[in-house]
Amino acid sequence: MAGEDFDCFRAELSPDDFKQFSEYIYQQFGIKMPEIKRVMLQGRLLKRIRELKMKSYTDYKRYFFSPEGQRNELYNFLSVVTTNKTDFFREPVHFDFLRNVALPEFMAEGRNRVNLWSAACSSGEEPYTMAVVLNEFALDNPTFSFSILGTDISQNVLEKAARGVYPEKAVDMIPLDLKRKYFLRSKDRANPTVRVAPLLQRNFSLKYLNLMDPVYDINGEFDVVFCRNVLIYFDRETQEKVIRKICTKIRKGGYLCIGHSESMSSMDVPLTNIKPTIFKRN
Repeated sequence: MAGEDFDCFRAELSPDDFKQFSEYIYQQFGIKMPEIKRVMLQGRLLKRIRELKMKSYTDYKRYFFSPEGQRNELYNFLSVVTTNKTDFFREPVHFDFLRNVALPEFMAEGRNRVNLWSAACSSGEEPYTMAVVLNEFALDNPTFSFSILGTDISQNVLEKAARGVYPEKAVDMIPLDLKRKYFLRSKDRANPTVRVAPLLQRNFSLKYLNLMDPVYDINGEFDVVFCRNVLIYFDRETQEKVIRKICTKIRKGGYLCIGHSESMSSMDVPLTNIKPTIFKRN
């Protein structure tokens, strides 16, 4: 099929094709995709259709739901469907709580080693911010050690996180002393980037995980879990199921942080709300 045969100005994702995609997205990943988002999905799929040199959205649908498409296209489709907006030190109140409350509390309890989980780590900014905070804390507490796990449903963003390379402007808001310590500037001034220092990738691992899985294939319990700006894509029933499964991975006395646009009001989960968007495991 010739790419020029695809007329992006006249092509449209039909209601029937959209319905099939939206039902699949909900069943497999728990993400709500109501009719109001049909134009959004149409726009996001356009690049893939062009790259695959297809003539229509229906052609893409047939390919995606074929055995070959399910093998080869799923990761690309996930990258299109999911929103991977993230920043270093995004919603900083959680990192302040980690630094000033949770970590000193753990040390006072004799817990010199802590495990953290970034449950929707996207391209890595969140778990690398965790790593900055934990490394800074370790400088003042020589017996302290830690591990960080980042998980996501998109293999593409996990690969970006593993590379640890970002546009230089992505670290603009980070204090200069921390930038100098934890980020390496590229020599290419025409395309300025930074790479996370090797120090941030110690005790740091990444793994594919779908929060809709019946059981989470990750080992151990965590002292702090960030699951931020993920619940907003799920309906209420799915939100509660996901939180209950996450709670099985948080030790008693550990903490869960959610996004500031999210709520767990009236959920039947083993958590106590101690601050806005911060919960303690019962």
